[in-house]
Amino acid sequence: MTTTTTNGIEINYRRDGGGDELVVLVNGLADDLVTYDLQVPALVEAGYEVLRYDNRGVGHSAKPAGPYTTGLLAEDLHGLVDALGVERFHLVGVSMGGMIAQEYALAHPERLSSVTLACTYAAPGPFCGRRFALWEQLARFTGLSVVMADVALWAFTPAFFAERPDEAGEMDVALSMIDQPVHAYLAQLSAIQTHDTTGRIGALAVPTLVLAGEQDILIPVSLSRQLFDLVPNAQWATTRGGHACLWEHPDDFNTALLRFLDQHRKAPAP
Repeated sequence: MTTTTTNGIEINYRRDGGGDELVVLVNGLADDLVTYDLQVPALVEAGYEVLRYDNRGVGHSAKPAGPYTTGLLAEDLHGLVDALGVERFHLVGVSMGGMIAQEYALAHPERLSSVTLACTYAAPGPFCGRRFALWEQLARFTGLSVVMADVALWAFTPAFFAERPDEAGEMDVALSMIDQPVHAYLAQLSAIQTHDTTGRIGALAVPTLVLAGEQDILIPVSLSRQLFDLVPNAQWATTRGGHACLWEHPDDFNTALLRFLDQHRKAPAP
């Protein structure tokens, strides 16, 4: 565990690889830095250095009282890269991480070589808003284990449960053991409930990939497509799987991501 103090809190982070260009990975709601365990080896093998970290409210980072906003979480990231002396990097965010990446790219575009917005939206709209309100109530009255059991059904495809029961069972055990405090979960949940860049994301001038799982029902593909339509000159890609495509089909996700990153790479590939 490596931590640094930034934006008034302790942030836990990890760096892997030694490539000439850095990729920063940003987690989703209730996820810590192990979110990207299936992406880091592929990125390192492709010659990138990788920085991942625990957002405010999860893992080994501080968990102050909320509510949080995606803008606040983006400033946590800005403080982290400043503290580490990072001048330029590729930014990748999945789900809530994609919302944080939007805010960061709008506030600090000069730091970015590219930005990837995966399984995410510019605003939640009424469908996601209703579901998140339900998760809020479940968390308050039943705790996170019930919420996470519901999240899994939205995040993975029916084929995952039918064809990979052992992995599904391992996931059930891991989710049942989640140790994020309820107050911190609700603080992060508020960030995705209030996120809205629809009136600003059209100003994004950074090379952008909007990536979606073809069967995503947690953040419907239509919302990711709406985000894509708002970003000038963005690229669009889909991969097999649903919201958890980076876990369910990591090779497909990694291939799509690396194809885009390599287009905007300044240093020669090894």
